[in-house]
Amino acid sequence: ITYGLRAREVAALRLDDIDWKSERLRIPERKAGHSTAYPLSAIVGQALLEYIRRGRPDTKDRHIFFRAVAPPVPLRYSAVSLRATHYLRKAGVTVSRAGSHTLRHTCAQRLVDESFSLKEIGDYLGHRSADSTRIYAKVAVDRLREIALGDGEDIL
Repeated sequence: ITYGLRAREVAALRLDDIDWKSERLRIPERKAGHSTAYPLSAIVGQALLEYIRRGRPDTKDRHIFFRAVAPPVPLRYSAVSLRATHYLRKAGVTVSRAGSHTLRHTCAQRLVDESFSLKEIGDYLGHRSADSTRIYAKVAVDRLREIALGDGEDIL
């Protein structure tokens, strides 16, 4: 949710993508073909550290996330999405298509709620096209209603 990553981007993460000293998380394989670096949030850093210390198998492979059953192979993007589906359902989250993209949409919704522009949201999510980000405009119904019912001149 913090970074709005795609399942493919999570599955591709490697140990070298975490810069602990600079507190940065690098996402090297964005869909748009470029890389992005984010500040490493304390909660994400702590969760990663906990997993690396206690959950990640002892392997020379530099991927971060692995299957929990033998043999230890890196998680594929489909497994990332299936795990998200499992935990969303376990938490009682009811959406039409639960999965890792639900978490990505939640990230976008939070940015919309904080009044970030669609351009800023698109850049954050790694969209190539503004059209990809426009789908998030529909989730700002309360904000749009506020503009429609009030004097929206100052906003426009």
